[in-house]
Parts: sequence; structure tokens; C-alpha cells
Amino acid sequence: MKFALAMLAGAATGVISSWGIGGGTLLVIYMSAIAKAPQQSAQGINLLYFLPTSAAALVSHIKNKLVEWRAVVPSVLAGVPAAVATSLLALRMETDALRRVFGWFVIAVGVSELFRRRTRP
Repeated sequence: MKFALAMLAGAATGVISSWGIGGGTLLVIYMSAIAKAPQQSAQGINLLYFLPTSAAALVSHIKNKLVEWRAVVPSVLAGVPAAVATSLLALRMETDALRRVFGWFVIAVGVSELFRRRTRP
């Protein structure tokens, strides 16, 4: 039963991720709240999960000419050091504190999405 639920959660978050909705966040919530995985493990598994799905999305976006190459270099130059620094910080944090920070982050993103103005493409 546990395995079937884990497979269902992985499949559902995979589909949601392919829609660009944020399935990885839901995967972390499932792993930490339902599967009782430590927060650091859940986030590490999510990062590993993200690599092949993002690679597939990148290939598709390049093929469809949807990548704005002028934005790639500054994003990589800022994103890589920030990811390394915050992952090192997360390793030093207590699990409960990390869960609270992650929870507030999810709430803040949700609230900002509710009130964000939509623009038509």
C-alpha cells in the first residue's frame, strides 16, 4: 500500500510538473508530511527528481524556440551560487526550522499567485 501511494504521488506530481504548476513542491510536501521523510531528504530527492524532468522540458523549449538566451547567462550566474549557498545553509538548519521556512515559503508563493495580475501573451 505504501509503495502504491508513493508511485501515485510520484506520477501525479510528475504530471503536474509537466504542466509547469510546481509538482516538485507538492512532492516535498507529500514526502515530508505523509511519507514522514526528513525535510532535507525530501528536498534532496526533489532536486534529483527535477534534473531529468527539467532536462526534458529544456530540450522541448529549445526545439520550440521558447528559450530567451539573453536571460540564461545572468540567471545561471546568479542561480548556481545562490543554490549552493542555500543548500549548505539548509544542511545546517534544524529540521523543524527548515519545515517552518519551507511552509511559509509555500504560503507566500500561494498568496502571491492569488493576487498576481495575469497578462495575456
